Amino acid sequence: MKNGILAILVSFLLFMGGSCIKDDVCNDKSIDSERSTITAYATANSINATAHSSGVYYEIITPGSGATANSNSNVTVKYIGKRLDGTIFDDKTTTPVTFRLGDVILGWQSGLPLIQEGGKLKLIIPSSLGYGCKGFGTVPSNTILFFEIELIDVQ
Repeated sequence: MKNGILAILVSFLLFMGGSCIKDDVCNDKSIDSERSTITAYATANSINATAHSSGVYYEIITPGSGATANSNSNVTVKYIGKRLDGTIFDDKTTTPVTFRLGDVILGWQSGLPLIQEGGKLKLIIPSSLGYGCKGFGTVPSNTILFFEIELIDVQ
């Protein structure tokens, strides 16, 4: 009898618990829905931004003259990443970091090949090409990102 009651209780908890599980699906904002925010930010910050076909906005500060990165390249960069409210969420401006370009957010994968080794650029990245609706670390969900990047080396 004890085992029967326990089985019923476990079944009940599993059934009720299963019905309370929330769907973790989130939806990224569309690039079009963030376009006016991005262009207003660019204007307010004197960024002469050009829209890339991917949806990333960029300004090339220095084009560079070396190799061009692709998704299989290991790149060494210095950069700063900010939210549009000015909050810095990542700063690698003193010590360069190296990583495979194909392993980072889509906005970087679209933007970094626009310059060559030795180049510098600014990127304004729609949230769906950044950390999307899930966010990451101190970056909340659906956050438009701003980066200043110096491409030091391409391998």
